[in-house]
Amino acid sequence: MYDYQAIIIGFGKAGKTLAAFLAGQGWRVAMVEASAQMYGGTCINIGCIPTKTLVHDAELYGPGEQAFSQAMARKRQVTDLLREKNYQNLAGLERVTVIDGRAAFVDPHRISVQGAAGMQVLSGERIFINTGATSRRPAIDGLERSQRSYDSTGLLQLTQRPARLGIIGGGYIGLEFASMFAQFGSAVTVFEEAGALLGREDRDMAQTIQQILSDAGVSFMFNAGVKQVRDVEGGVEVVHQGGVQRFDALLVAAGRAPNTAGLQLARAGVETDERGAVRVDAQLRSSVPHIWALGDVNGGPQFTYISLDDFRIVRDGLFGAGKRSTADRGAVPYSVFITPSFSRIGLSEEQARQQGRDIKVATLPAAAIPRARVLGDTRGLLKAVVDAQTGQILGVALLCRDAHEMINIVKTAMDAGLPYTRLRDQLFTHPTMSESLNDLFGLIG
Repeated sequence: MYDYQAIIIGFGKAGKTLAAFLAGQGWRVAMVEASAQMYGGTCINIGCIPTKTLVHDAELYGPGEQAFSQAMARKRQVTDLLREKNYQNLAGLERVTVIDGRAAFVDPHRISVQGAAGMQVLSGERIFINTGATSRRPAIDGLERSQRSYDSTGLLQLTQRPARLGIIGGGYIGLEFASMFAQFGSAVTVFEEAGALLGREDRDMAQTIQQILSDAGVSFMFNAGVKQVRDVEGGVEVVHQGGVQRFDALLVAAGRAPNTAGLQLARAGVETDERGAVRVDAQLRSSVPHIWALGDVNGGPQFTYISLDDFRIVRDGLFGAGKRSTADRGAVPYSVFITPSFSRIGLSEEQARQQGRDIKVATLPAAAIPRARVLGDTRGLLKAVVDAQTGQILGVALLCRDAHEMINIVKTAMDAGLPYTRLRDQLFTHPTMSESLNDLFGLIG
């Protein structure tokens, strides 16, 4: 007899949704979370919700110390409210026990939990790992000792706007923070190890993004060769290929790695890959049949909506036909909340040509969209890649206002197997950003 029918390690999107569902099926469920400040997971506490709240307020109120302080205060209000709501949603369920503490496997069916009151051991018939990901720290001399260098979580706790902000890493997370802090009035410099921005994007899109951010006051150092980080009185210095620069704060945005350290997975026979992610099959089972891994920890795309879909896959495996899998997702869209936002789905033009596809390509400047004129923001570029023979949409990239909403329309059309002509000839209300899809695909012919 096990203590619980399900033990879930990690209070993230997939885990919390699964816990509530299993409790509704009459299961005894233990939800183990290492930090009371992380009820609800990464998105609510240190990811999507706080950053997008700040992006919104930066766009609305603009530069200045007061605007920054007000935005940070509202960010805390929003995250505190959602964290407490998430806790109550589970703690209020009769068949769910929320346990604070750090989990580690003892064997395939038991975990130890080290909490404030000491150590306890729990047994579970099934165990679900949902511990998310943590920030990577590159091997740069002095970085670990620096008190003015932050990951994205630490930077979100600042109470005073840095007049000068350095960012190591020109990826999507780094660019979101660069855009946001530039709007708050910080002088931002991005150090990128590569010779150009966003290597996975088409050059016309990446160059347009760079130009927009440069116009907003963001400086870029390519082939930066950052050698050392050292704290000095009142700031932090970055020693790089081109010299030394001083900042009030430094953000390290070098990506995120699966959070498996300390779980003692080997004791349970759970295999991990070279990145530390739990190896799973298409239905998210680990190498141990009664142990699953959901969300960022399994090495898949690190998005909240992927974590939610992970829950759906596990739910179907336990209570449905058992046919749903990661292969059912189709092309996965993503959005980067710079201003204006950037979203993409499917193949880029370069990727399609590398695959030898016969394609048609259309680009549309955002300035051609009437709604963009109404909103007073004509920056950006829209791009579509279509199969020349079948008319199927292979990929779309949108850099414009409301791109993060528009991309979901394209996702629906692609999943339904609709030809590009359906969006070309679709009825959209006017004036909206979505109606620009008429014009974009109209350029295909």
